[in-house]
Amino acid sequence: MSTPSAPPPTPHKAQELARNIHAMLADGVDGPGGAFDRLALDIFAHQYDNNIHYREFCDATGANPSNVDDWRDIPAFPCESFKKELVTSFPFEEAVMAHLTSGTTAIVRGQIFRDEIGRKLVLEANRVMTEAYLFPDFAKNQRCRILILAPSPEMAPSMGMALGMEETRRHFGTPDSRFLLSHSGIDIPALVAALENSESTGIPVAMIGSTSAFVFFFNACQKRGISFHLPPGSRIGDGGGYRGRFGEMTQEQYWQLAWEVLNIPRSHCVNVLGMAESATNYFDDSLRRDVQKLPIEKRSRPCPPWTRTVAVSADDLRPLPPGEVGLLRHYDLVNLPTVLAVQTDNLGYVEANGNFQIIGRAQQDKQTGKVAAKPSARTVGPMGDKPIFRILEAYVNFSIRFKSGWLRPRTPLVPPACPCGELTDAMIEETPLAQADAPR
Repeated sequence: MSTPSAPPPTPHKAQELARNIHAMLADGVDGPGGAFDRLALDIFAHQYDNNIHYREFCDATGANPSNVDDWRDIPAFPCESFKKELVTSFPFEEAVMAHLTSGTTAIVRGQIFRDEIGRKLVLEANRVMTEAYLFPDFAKNQRCRILILAPSPEMAPSMGMALGMEETRRHFGTPDSRFLLSHSGIDIPALVAALENSESTGIPVAMIGSTSAFVFFFNACQKRGISFHLPPGSRIGDGGGYRGRFGEMTQEQYWQLAWEVLNIPRSHCVNVLGMAESATNYFDDSLRRDVQKLPIEKRSRPCPPWTRTVAVSADDLRPLPPGEVGLLRHYDLVNLPTVLAVQTDNLGYVEANGNFQIIGRAQQDKQTGKVAAKPSARTVGPMGDKPIFRILEAYVNFSIRFKSGWLRPRTPLVPPACPCGELTDAMIEETPLAQADAPR
């Protein structure tokens, strides 16, 4: 990995751009998106001037701020290149956040760095997205108990997923919310006790973690005749998934087991796609549509006003029409400290309304390196391909399978009706932390 000399700093320009992006974030996922076009071009010019590797990439394509007048023509930096270069649009010594790149078609992974401006942007953007799609039925300052089946930032400080879950716990969880993974594996007794408490009190709970952790937990419970009757309003937020297949089961089977094991309907199973290279996380819209009383037979991933997604041909990277499967390209204003446009090797399609869906990861020919518009048979979990995270994910799943062997079959209780419908006042915490975090 080469380390370029720091580009000339332009703090006032970056701060001005950040203020405009924050204004879009403050308007939420239903806000107007009219400012995107101009902001995208301004950010492109800023990154071209301050990001040496991106500038070299753009020059090789013949594109620069003087001849690009449409955001669709902004060159998209390949995810693979993040593994080889330090891609920053700010002086590197100002970096305050570092995450490993997502596991794509290679084992080698680089790091994504953000300065303080970028740190504030990424945290706010994903707080807005989490509130809109995982907790769309919550009132202001409303919280619930969150059980996290994943490593904490202390265990995996370079894993973006760990930081994201910690932010979710801080902003939406009650004080008894916790990470259930320690160095001895998933704390299965604590997980079961929390589920039994939710079942007996009628107070909903949110479970968050990697898709594979839920797959192993569901399979272990089903094998041992264990199930719970969690109250309405309970939900699952699973990270990453397997981009089309959920480990040892299909997505339909996953939803069915969530219902059979936990009494959580498919509408309340929300999958999220996150990549270190692109700041904003993209959520299934199933729970939000359910709250809005809209049909949820076909779920998709909406693009908030500060992002755009395009599917391009795997052969020549030309934009494809709605519904046609290609490689997904994300344009994200929150990527201010890195690059606005990111070209992934994820396969999917874009709908006419701008929403998209992912169907898998593109196959890559090992000899030629060419990418084909066919899903790879190899599954990659949300922790990515890096060996240490592969080992960590395998250990999490092993601990679930092993410790669940101590459990005995149980008959689920039918929880009492919540005092005020699906959600209760017990989920609202007027604590100093809640006040400090408001408004969201």
